[in-house]
Amino acid sequence: MPVSHTGRPPVQRAVRRPSAARPPRPARENALRRLHTRLRRAWDRPLTAYYLILGSSLLITVLGLVMVYSASQITALQLSLPGSYFFRKQFLAALIGAGLLAAAMRMPVKLHRALAYPFLAVAVCLMALVQVPGIGVAVNGNQNWISLGGSFLVQPSEFGKLALILWGADLLARKEDRNLLAQWKHMLVPLVPATFLLLGLIMIGSDMGTAVILAVILFGLLWLAGAPTRLFAGVLAVAALVSAYLIKTSSNRMDRMSCIGATDPGPQDICWQAVHGLYALASGGLFGSGLGASVEKWGQLPEAHTDFIFAITGEELGLMGTLSVLALFAALGYAGIRVAGRTEDPFVRYAAGGVTTWIMAQTVINLGAVLGLLPIAGVPLPLFSYGGSALLPTMFAIGLLIAFAREEPGARAALALRQPRFGRKRGTGGTGSKRNPRSWNTMRRRASAARSSGER
Repeated sequence: MPVSHTGRPPVQRAVRRPSAARPPRPARENALRRLHTRLRRAWDRPLTAYYLILGSSLLITVLGLVMVYSASQITALQLSLPGSYFFRKQFLAALIGAGLLAAAMRMPVKLHRALAYPFLAVAVCLMALVQVPGIGVAVNGNQNWISLGGSFLVQPSEFGKLALILWGADLLARKEDRNLLAQWKHMLVPLVPATFLLLGLIMIGSDMGTAVILAVILFGLLWLAGAPTRLFAGVLAVAALVSAYLIKTSSNRMDRMSCIGATDPGPQDICWQAVHGLYALASGGLFGSGLGASVEKWGQLPEAHTDFIFAITGEELGLMGTLSVLALFAALGYAGIRVAGRTEDPFVRYAAGGVTTWIMAQTVINLGAVLGLLPIAGVPLPLFSYGGSALLPTMFAIGLLIAFAREEPGARAALALRQPRFGRKRGTGGTGSKRNPRSWNTMRRRASAARSSGER
């Protein structure tokens, strides 16, 4: 055995066996995995919900203004009005709604809770005034409007949706703090009776579509409150029986039910609107006929700029335009669910969940009617259809969601780190006290050293 110069035998090293060569992963698989990782990190960022709510709602509103201008020109000219008449009214409502959105997103949560009861009282009073002769106005057979003078009308039931959400969220949050939601009577009273009061005021004016949205909001609040399955099913069964009775006792509602899936206008053209909505979607193709080039809006499709504006969107912008609108609503719904699921404040959870339920349910009902999958309920597409009465409370509700997204612990910390780059003197702090230039340079050197070491 050979001996080293130290007199010790040399160390025998183990011979490495050649490892089995791993097959290289395809470049496409690695790219997809990296993309998935980046998207997952982006979704988990604290400000994701904030940007999604703000960006998607603004894009929907802007695209809605464009489509209202395109879809309403012919209707305005037929009424001997300027072609931009409906667009100007919608643009004015959007400006007012933007102010309401900015105010709602800056208001603290305590102020929102303080306004819940007064807001509900005002909504009930306005909904009762609708039935007073000389004040209430009937539109398309529904007595749910109040005239403000001239051509300006307001629909109080749209504000009733927001009032029910704020009041119901505050009520359930107070009861949860006192551990009262385990008892069924505290879960139902007075939430269900107050909702039935609003439903009664709405049904007096024969507005079935708004009543359905209000009932969906009630079910959403009960589900968020953790209602037992038997209790939830019982309330749902009662609502289904009442809805069936109201539909069966009205020939107009029965005609709308018979138009589900219709491909022919039928006798006396009872399904004219539903069928021509499908014609508009079918003629759009992949990229549409072009903005402003719709044929159905030339008197063939009723309510082209209100309830059936999605059909005109499909005709002019095609499948890609409609899918873009659906993607924006999906992003808005996801962000609302995320805000409701990550908060620790019960009021924020109920309010965010209620607003998300309202917007998503109304979107599904409107799109289902346009696609022929649901009866025509006469509800607008949120943030998209023409109508200031629907746009104003919806934008205020979007401001609520943005305010709640800003109040998340991670989002609050991320927003606090964002300081203005300009407008501050180098040697002054936030309170006006002077800082030592040497300490400022030291802090700057530490920051640069941290960046060079790979920290971000």
